[in-house]
Amino acid sequence: MAVRDIEVQRISHSLLLPRDDDFQLWVEKALDDYPKDAEVLIRIVDTQEIIDLNEQYRHKNGPTNILSFPFEMPEGVEGLNLLGDLVVCAEVLALEAETQKKTLKDHWAHIIIHGILHLIAYDHVDEKDAIEMEAKEIFILQQLHINNPYKER
Repeated sequence: MAVRDIEVQRISHSLLLPRDDDFQLWVEKALDDYPKDAEVLIRIVDTQEIIDLNEQYRHKNGPTNILSFPFEMPEGVEGLNLLGDLVVCAEVLALEAETQKKTLKDHWAHIIIHGILHLIAYDHVDEKDAIEMEAKEIFILQQLHINNPYKER
């Protein structure tokens, strides 16, 4: 069985953050089919930090819920299990969960799984890829007894 090492940095001032074992479960479920060991950093931030990162790396103004930064192995380097970093904005997630009438914990699970799938090269740039990625997310969330996050309520 592959090893999943997760580091969680709680920079956010939010008091409603998932526990480490929740993050561990979500990452493991998202990586069920991933055969390699993986190290992931999850950084939970407040709105200003996500705004700055979104502008710097995606050239988009305003906050977003999550940013995924896949690790790119330098040429000639082997043996590192770094999958990448996820930066999540707790305030944006709380607002989205409320607006979308989802439980906060379920929304966290979805966003972490979504981010992990980005780290292993899933994407939603075109419709075909989006359908594949959403189907994978829905399948993983069903295993956790979480409703389809894309279904209108």
